[in-house]
Amino acid sequence: MLHPSKRGETSLRDVSAQGVISTLTTNTVGPLVMAKYFAPLLQKGSGAFGQQPAVKAKHHSGIIANITAKVGSIGDNGLGGWYSYRMSKAALNMATRNLSIELGRSRPKVVCVSIHPGTVNTDLSRPYHKNVPKEKLFSPEHSVSCLMSIINSLNIDKTGKAYSWDGTELPW
Repeated sequence: MLHPSKRGETSLRDVSAQGVISTLTTNTVGPLVMAKYFAPLLQKGSGAFGQQPAVKAKHHSGIIANITAKVGSIGDNGLGGWYSYRMSKAALNMATRNLSIELGRSRPKVVCVSIHPGTVNTDLSRPYHKNVPKEKLFSPEHSVSCLMSIINSLNIDKTGKAYSWDGTELPW
């Protein structure tokens, strides 16, 4: 969720407490609470994904993949704005990192990553399409295919990181 108003705050004067709370609740608290309840189940898993056989070399029992956004990267923020959305995704990235540490101590380990789907042709991004090069505006199907490639490549060495749709690591 970008913001309850369906547009990001472009300046400080647009910020409201309720907007920030609502965005954080949806984008950060929701995934964290889901992880709380799914982690025990994932710890009992085989590491197999979908129809794939379990691969011992992966050395993990399951994966938590949180959907982040490049604009949630503190290191990559050169434009500002979108306070609630950026904050919620940066907080989600911190939660993902914390989860990777805690669940990395368990046996077997659970891989935890944040993944950025790119700019996807959805209602959320529609107001911003004019600023996106045509080749960087993805169909939902293409984005999912890219994210599935990342998820399929994950192993315990990749936990606690953020990845973009093309598999490159994003700065926190």
